[in-house]
Amino acid sequence: MRICIPVPCFFGQMDFCDAIRQIAALGFNAAETYDWKSLDLEQTADTCRETGVELLSMCTTEFCMTAPEKRRDWLAGLKESCIAAKKAGVQRLITQVGPDTGAEHGFQRQSIVDALLEARPILEESGVTVMIEPLNTLVDHKGYFLWSSQEAFEIVREVNHPFVKVVYDIYHQQIMEGNIIPSITQNLDCIAHLHSAGHPGRHELQLGENDYHVIFAAVDKAGYQGACGLEYTPTMESCESLREFRRLYL
Repeated sequence: MRICIPVPCFFGQMDFCDAIRQIAALGFNAAETYDWKSLDLEQTADTCRETGVELLSMCTTEFCMTAPEKRRDWLAGLKESCIAAKKAGVQRLITQVGPDTGAEHGFQRQSIVDALLEARPILEESGVTVMIEPLNTLVDHKGYFLWSSQEAFEIVREVNHPFVKVVYDIYHQQIMEGNIIPSITQNLDCIAHLHSAGHPGRHELQLGENDYHVIFAAVDKAGYQGACGLEYTPTMESCESLREFRRLYL
């Protein structure tokens, strides 16, 4: 399993290309980011090639899948983000599904499915995978619709397309569901990316209640071929925190 460094979590105040160079200097070969609009995409791609750091994922510009009347906005944002991803050499996009609108649950779920079905030509043309993300609604994302990883897996299986997957965030699902290892290892067909943080607090992995040594070993044994992003707020200086991660887990 590769370890992926989310640039905004550790080096958000640094020039993006300098951040990529810093990630390489720390011995990591994968990164991700969220808002791509501030990036020079071609320069980013050049820097990734020069350093050997792969930019694995970015985010779509629109998060509004639960409301059918906003689907055109989401699809337009997806298309724009796929074009940007190709320029930057990125193969995956994370999208949040949006808020619980108050409509009947099944209606909103179907709206997500329909949006993903309509997205297939955009994804096929670009070769980019879109990943829906379940989030916790108890601490960080009150009012968000999709909190259950199991429901996310069901949606992905219903859409049944190789470019539609889930990003499984261990921190969020520890809050909402627990049962982390079986949830990951029994659903690898649906998962394209992992995120991690210590809970409670969303800080370094070793500061939380999960034993990430056990989780990482089980996920590797199950044959997971993707990456895990360290999506936490460091309590130490950023480089020190990442060096400590390497000492503990790699």
